[in-house]
Amino acid sequence: MSQQPSAAPARHTAATVAERRDWWRDAVIYQVYPRSFADGDGDGMGDLAGVRSRLPYLRDLGVDAVWLSPFYASPQADAGYDVADYRAVDPMFGTLPDADALIRDAHAHGLRVIVDLVPNHSSDQHEWFKRALAEGPGSRLRDRYHFRPGKGKDGELPPNDWESIFGGPAWTRVTEPDGTPGEWYLHLFAPEQPDFNWEHPAVGDEFRSILRFWLDRGVDGFRIDVAHGLVKAAGLPDLGSHDQLKLLGSDVMPFFDQDGVHAIYRQWRTVLDEYSGDRIFVAEAWTPTVERTANYVRPDELHQAFNFQYLATEWDAGELRAVIDRTLEAMRPVGAPATWVLSNHDVTRHATRFANPPGLGTQIRTAGDRALGLSRARAATLLMLALPGSAYLYQGEELGLPDVVDLPDEVRQDPAYFRGAGQDGFRDGCRVPIPWTREGSSYGFGKGGSWLPQPPVWGGLSVEAQEGVPGSTLELYRAALRLRRSQPDLGAGDAVEWLRAPEGVLAFRRGAFVCVANTTGESVTTPSYGRVLLSSGEVTEADGEAKVPADTTVWFSTAV
Repeated sequence: MSQQPSAAPARHTAATVAERRDWWRDAVIYQVYPRSFADGDGDGMGDLAGVRSRLPYLRDLGVDAVWLSPFYASPQADAGYDVADYRAVDPMFGTLPDADALIRDAHAHGLRVIVDLVPNHSSDQHEWFKRALAEGPGSRLRDRYHFRPGKGKDGELPPNDWESIFGGPAWTRVTEPDGTPGEWYLHLFAPEQPDFNWEHPAVGDEFRSILRFWLDRGVDGFRIDVAHGLVKAAGLPDLGSHDQLKLLGSDVMPFFDQDGVHAIYRQWRTVLDEYSGDRIFVAEAWTPTVERTANYVRPDELHQAFNFQYLATEWDAGELRAVIDRTLEAMRPVGAPATWVLSNHDVTRHATRFANPPGLGTQIRTAGDRALGLSRARAATLLMLALPGSAYLYQGEELGLPDVVDLPDEVRQDPAYFRGAGQDGFRDGCRVPIPWTREGSSYGFGKGGSWLPQPPVWGGLSVEAQEGVPGSTLELYRAALRLRRSQPDLGAGDAVEWLRAPEGVLAFRRGAFVCVANTTGESVTTPSYGRVLLSSGEVTEADGEAKVPADTTVWFSTAV
């Protein structure tokens, strides 16, 4: 049957943060989306004070670090990924002293803090960009972005055929100070997010200064947004095709994954290495293959890169084994740990993805079979946490939250939703504020409602409803993280030993630990590899065999 260890949660301490070397190689890092985590001032929007108040919860959950999505000064055209001032906190989230207090308190609880950095583009309200527009053609500040004359008789056509990730052309024409149509500027995302020109030395100087600003305040690392996008191919050549989004992840694009990005990260690494405390860089790098992802984590560059190939893999034993093998093989030569992730702020939560038929991608608009999705999500989490390397959790997945797929159109805020032919624009569904209590206007999120409406089922999925309840998804996560910390064969490493298993089942050994994951829709019988440490469903054992239910993962210990 399902086992839930009864020991008290593993406690982190400030000494843990100070003393544990190479912590990132097997770390479990929890993503906090600040506007949707906890609201400290009751205005319906999450903030840094709210995050700070919930740090004991994260400590007791058993994670090693907290990654904070952007909280910088921003017009919020793309939920803070359009930064106007990289050294200021947006008033909606608090103040710079609030950020300092959060970092200090997190360290006191034994938690490290990773902050988002957005170097591919700024807000159109950034001082550089505003001055570039105001000064007109010939402004030296325009060289810090990609301003170009248009094509056509009167410059009425974009400089090239690149398309925005959010839909439409990747270029917007400006109106010059004298009121005439003028140059165009590049924005791979929303028009409010002009791309920096990383060929200009001032851009590199500025970001090295920004790194030091936050390192001096005590942050333990940076998650680099669009890490693959900083450098564009020389001459900004036409791509020569439309529906360019379909090519992402399958080809090296003239605006993504250019080899020149690696020189930037080598410079950044020298900055980071000036500081004590084992601080890290994490790349959001969408690349065609895990082998190209490995280029970002060579010894003199970044420490980790998100494994999006794993995130996009269906709940299928053969596909999972293939991507696990490819990942471990690709990371081994560069000496970097593999990373594993199932959900984040840009994709449909895996409890909903796995509730739907395969082949629908990572943004799904239908609820699917909720019970099936939750069973698979729990099993997928135990499989992920059993793999060697570092794991990332997205806030609320430990509660088994599904995506909210029926948000009214009038409340949506994803900028991609309002632009044709871009991303599906349904990222709001995974960003609905999480529930803390069974009741209340926002289920404990705050005293003033929530910026996105929460569904009625939220109360039953809340922390209050699950805490201390055997078999709940929250207690499953707590038990798994406690075991991961206490079992020497879990976490760091670069290999698994695959065991023979029925079709549709993954089984592997790591020292005295064995993981069995049944991805099929039927119960299967496998050897009982020892004592059941934990399982995502009810497992029965008899005569040296274990009956593993459909869509269930089991952890065994072979130690005597």
